[in-house]
Parts: sequence; structure tokens; C-alpha cells
Amino acid sequence: MNEVVFLNEKILPLKEAKISISTPGVLYGWGLFETMRSYNNKIVYFNQHLKRIKDSSRLLGIKLTYSIDKLKDIIKQAVKINCFRDSSVRLTVWKSNSGADILVVVKKYHPYSSEKYKRGFRACVSKFKQNENSHLTRLKTTSYLLYQLSLHEAKERGFDEAIILNNRGLIAEGSRSNIFFIKEEELFTPSLECGCLDGITRRVIFDLARKYKIKIYEGNFTLQDLYKADEAFLTNSLMGVMALKAIETNRILKSAKSFKMVQFFIKKYNFLLKSGT
Repeated sequence: MNEVVFLNEKILPLKEAKISISTPGVLYGWGLFETMRSYNNKIVYFNQHLKRIKDSSRLLGIKLTYSIDKLKDIIKQAVKINCFRDSSVRLTVWKSNSGADILVVVKKYHPYSSEKYKRGFRACVSKFKQNENSHLTRLKTTSYLLYQLSLHEAKERGFDEAIILNNRGLIAEGSRSNIFFIKEEELFTPSLECGCLDGITRRVIFDLARKYKIKIYEGNFTLQDLYKADEAFLTNSLMGVMALKAIETNRILKSAKSFKMVQFFIKKYNFLLKSGT
């Protein structure tokens, strides 16, 4: 089956999708995106993703062409037409010369293997730094070079992910994930003031921690704090919850048996996913 996308007013094959190269969105990266998971044809945390892009659009001066309800209908239609039971959905909006261009791309979801979730990720420390003083760090913009360079660096060195520090040398986030670590059965994560995105799955972890009375702390943390953790994990909307077993030569998880709380969050998140959150 040919991949079908939504571009502005039309549903059309990907090969026929054409955009103007002279818009501010294309020339200057003046845009936003959301990456969502569709499970059993239901978008996970749909309202939260759309609220974030609506709020962010207002902050960046991008006037959305459609209402949120209309966007919902468009995305649902794109998911239905592509006929994938399990898919990744990317909504991109960028500033055009007269308003905003909108693109929805649906692809078949390819999960990490169950073995990968058992073993966890290995990460390096990126040489690129996050500017924690920029309000753009709170937005999921298409100006994504910092993250792409960090991930490219990690892949080139044989790692799964890159840990990005801010200008003060504190942990900000991963190149495509939020970071959590566990010490004595309490949960810790960088605060938004450290320059990390307030990820949708990050918020889910906060909700789960509150529900199960697990103490969670946002704050300023260094690599040494992470190295000394009992467990650590990463989150984003596509992979969900992934154990972080090592940062370069510093091993956090000694064996799969060390994943006690990580496995707890993986299990609870997957339950929410399958229950049609």
C-alpha cells in the first residue's frame, strides 16, 4: 500500500505531497511538531498532544488553520486510511506566508524488541549543550538540530541515546527523551528550568508516581547523581519507558534483576497504553 499523508487541504500519496520552499517554516525552522503513538487505531494521550501544539503555536505566533476538533478529525482520518493497527503519527505545523501549513504523516510502528526493553539503553554524554535560559527549550519546535546532532553523535559512537547537559553542566534531557533515576525507591528528574521538554510521557510518570505514592523530585542533578542511581530510565511517546543501563563506561544497572522499579513503570505505562488512554 502507498503511504498517504494529509497536507493542508488534501489527503494524497506521500510522493505527491509538495510544499513551498519560501515559507518562514521551511527557511527558518519556524514550526512545531508532535509525535504520537496510535495503538489499535486510538491515539494515545491525544488531547494532551494537541493542547501542547495549540499552546505552543500561540507562543510562536503561528495561527493554526484548523480548530483542535478539526485537527483531531484529520489525524483520525489519516490513521484510518493508512490501515496500520499500530502506528506512529507525526503532526507538523509551520509558519506559512499567510498562516500555517499542516502535515500529518502516519507510519507503521516498529517497536524495540522485548529483549531491548529487558537490557535497556546505553547512552553517551553529548558534546553539545542545551541553553536552559531559552524559552524555546519548553517547545517541541522543528528547529531540532541540537537533538539530531546529539543523537547522530551517539549512534556514531555505538550508543542508543545521548545525554544532553545544559550550560551549567546539569542534566537536561536525552536527545529524544526525558530522564528519570531512582535512589532508595524515590524518583528524581531534571526540572523544566534545567532546559528539558515537559514531555507527555514525563507527565504520565508523574501521575503514576502520585497514584502509587512514590516520592518524586524535580531538581538540579549532575552526572554524578545519575551514576550513583540505583536505576534509571528514559521516556518518550513512541518507546514509552526504556531502562537506562549505562552512561558510557559508568554502569547503572548491574543486571536485568536490578530493573525492579523500571519494570514497574514499564508495566504500568503499557497497561495504560493498552487500555486506550
